[in-house]
Amino acid sequence: MNDSIERTGAGSEDSSGTATRYYKKDFWSEENLKYSRPHFRLEKSARIISNLARGRERSLLDVGCGPAALMHLLPPNIRYHGIDISIPVPGPNLIESDFLSSPIGFNGKKFDIVLAQGVFEYMGEFQRQKFAEIAGLLNVDGTFVLSYVNFGHREKSIYWPYNNMQPFGDFRKDLTRYFTIKRFFPTSHNWKHSEPNRRLVKVVNMHLNANIPVISPRLAVEYFLICSPHDTRRPAGRS
Repeated sequence: MNDSIERTGAGSEDSSGTATRYYKKDFWSEENLKYSRPHFRLEKSARIISNLARGRERSLLDVGCGPAALMHLLPPNIRYHGIDISIPVPGPNLIESDFLSSPIGFNGKKFDIVLAQGVFEYMGEFQRQKFAEIAGLLNVDGTFVLSYVNFGHREKSIYWPYNNMQPFGDFRKDLTRYFTIKRFFPTSHNWKHSEPNRRLVKVVNMHLNANIPVISPRLAVEYFLICSPHDTRRPAGRS
């Protein structure tokens, strides 16, 4: 059973010369089931999205939605859509698609909010291409919310299928080619490189949306970034 593909050619090898591996539906059909129940980062992303919407009706595309557990955490004013390579339970607002092999999209729709959490660690050489595709899916005043692992953590733990590991500063720099980063902050702070599971630590981190000098670069588990697309009427980076 072939659960991955390897890309070769320019930009497809890491510094050691190893071919980049991209896991396919056979792998994700099992892996996505682990996220059927909401976890800390998912719960915090629901809070962020609700705060961005401020009670207004908004459309959302959840890129890499897995079992679409986020849908059940959002208020009714947010119209949820999801896309993933493997979706356990189909629905009219969900599309099963390998968005590495084809462009990210949802029947030609544009969205007020696009979310991609736990996605770009697996994008390898496709990172910039997927940034560009997501930028094209947003309404003019739309918001892109994404997460990215802090690979500078004091005790970093690397999940073996990752193929796109880079310093957080480098990731932000590449992101600014397509978006203006309005805010970024840790998903949580934890001595170990995992989201918190003790109740008090979870409560504190759920409400803490700030970078702490010295501490965050070493103890941030992951980061959330809240972005807006560049104004296409003028070149990126100009005011």
